[in-house]
Amino acid sequence: MDLGQILNLQAETLAIALAAILLAGFVKGTTGVGAPVVGVPILTALFDIAFAVAIFSILNLLSNIWHTIAFRDKVPNKSFVLRFAFAGALGAILGSLLLASLSDAPLMLTMAGVVLFYVGFKLTKPNWKLSREAGDRLVIPAGLLGGLLQGAGGLSAPMSITFLSALKLPRPEFIGTISAFFCIMSLFQIPTLAVLNILKLEHVFYCGLALLPFGMAIWAGEKVSRFVSGRLFDRSILLLLFAVAVLLISRSIA
Repeated sequence: MDLGQILNLQAETLAIALAAILLAGFVKGTTGVGAPVVGVPILTALFDIAFAVAIFSILNLLSNIWHTIAFRDKVPNKSFVLRFAFAGALGAILGSLLLASLSDAPLMLTMAGVVLFYVGFKLTKPNWKLSREAGDRLVIPAGLLGGLLQGAGGLSAPMSITFLSALKLPRPEFIGTISAFFCIMSLFQIPTLAVLNILKLEHVFYCGLALLPFGMAIWAGEKVSRFVSGRLFDRSILLLLFAVAVLLISRSIA
């Protein structure tokens, strides 16, 4: 979508797009994740999926650089994070190559089923968690699949957030880990999208316009997060995952 088409949009459409950016930033600031979960589907509905993925590839990188630096001392196992992130980067490259031609409805339905099963399991057995040893064995396939989903559809949450949530990491470690994952993944995804001509110069311009409201919304979310308990944080992640599952189902049957 070029600049002329954007300028010809109705004010209502632009207002909805701005609201999506603000809400995505607020969710990111509050939970440390979730900006693409909120923003990508709304921008996809307003424009198209390639546009939405391109915009949030840049916004994701910028916001996660911020959080990666802020929470770097809260992540004790740097090796785990690097393996998770670079596996995600490889997956994002492969997913970006599939973006233009992938028929992903079966994959989205399968992932929605996995997420719903996990959410239901956690609600019935809230004290269960994936051990660190098991997480260490699964980190590369989890990162690879999360990156693949991010590259192909702009949403890695069904795998990346579900995996880290199962480990029941403390909030600071969770945010530091997922932010590094998204940050490194985006560093590989963005050049791939540019080479494929999915990410264009006008997208950089749009991101420049969106950056101030997006950043302010993240700041507001971080202020609110100071009043969020560990239990409420865990519930917020489960609610976010449930929303992801509903979104995957709706997108697969649309």
